[in-house]
Amino acid sequence: MEPIDFVIIWVDGNDKKWREEKSKYDGNIKGASDSEVRYRDWDNLKYWFRGVEQFAPWVNKIHFVTWGHLPEWLNTENPKLHIVNHKDYIPSKYLPTFSSHTIELNLHRIDGLAEQFVYFNDDMFITAPTKPEDFFKNGVPLDTFALDCICFQSDSAGFFNGADVTVINDHFSKDESFKRDFGKWFNPKNRFKNIVRTVLLMPWHWFPGFYYQHTPNSFLKSTFETVWSEEPETLDKTCCDKFRKEGNVNQWVMKFWQLAAGNFVVRKDSFATCYHLKEYNYETLLRDIPSKKHSMICINDTAETLDFETKKEGVKNAFEKLLPTKCSFEK
Repeated sequence: MEPIDFVIIWVDGNDKKWREEKSKYDGNIKGASDSEVRYRDWDNLKYWFRGVEQFAPWVNKIHFVTWGHLPEWLNTENPKLHIVNHKDYIPSKYLPTFSSHTIELNLHRIDGLAEQFVYFNDDMFITAPTKPEDFFKNGVPLDTFALDCICFQSDSAGFFNGADVTVINDHFSKDESFKRDFGKWFNPKNRFKNIVRTVLLMPWHWFPGFYYQHTPNSFLKSTFETVWSEEPETLDKTCCDKFRKEGNVNQWVMKFWQLAAGNFVVRKDSFATCYHLKEYNYETLLRDIPSKKHSMICINDTAETLDFETKKEGVKNAFEKLLPTKCSFEK
């Protein structure tokens, strides 16, 4: 089987030098795209590495993407670890950047990155045993498919999804995709609720949007290369912005491209889940982490995450129950 790499991006929101650099450019940038919620530290990154070592020991290489700061505890001598600075792979015309979109859209430029890779934000974790076949099968990414409507709210990713889907509709026919991939669209692994979504949105002859889990994504490097080749102006315009803003596309354009092209194998929707951390689901999260209920999870910080310090300690304690043993990525 061809090698599979992991890519994770990380920012230390407490780094004084990073904050000083950011303050030179942020000006009057306000709102969800630049709130403290996006940068505050849950102090649980070591459990990401422990989860990878215990539950995905088969990974070929981990590309750890950072502005330049590193956790004090990280063992940078681990042979599987590749430290990647933004300047190592992002074209200089886009630097410095404080936009996750720019950081993500250029991942294919990382030196030595495998054709098959799984992309993680630093709030996404592996919490149960996995196999390479959970992410790629015969060189094809695994994913869940469903059509969906785009939600436009000030604190949502709707504006980015809208830009992504505009690109998709310019390049793909929904009717042709449906005929070609009927069995994928209506595969039971997608779950009944997702199939219902797709059925209800079938009358329209364009893609209204795609269901997406805020969880790790399986990508082909060649997908990024194709989209850059087909939409250079769109991606360049996004990457020229120092911060995220309306009109940007994001890494989901790559995911949606793979889905619209039929370049995916259906995976059970329950394989991964996202907890948008709020009061009502906090206790559920604390139970689910040590239970290995899902193979992958995302713990998405929100403005509705109250009593942050207490929540942070609770999550760390739950991870400690699941992954108490220091791994080779720690000093």
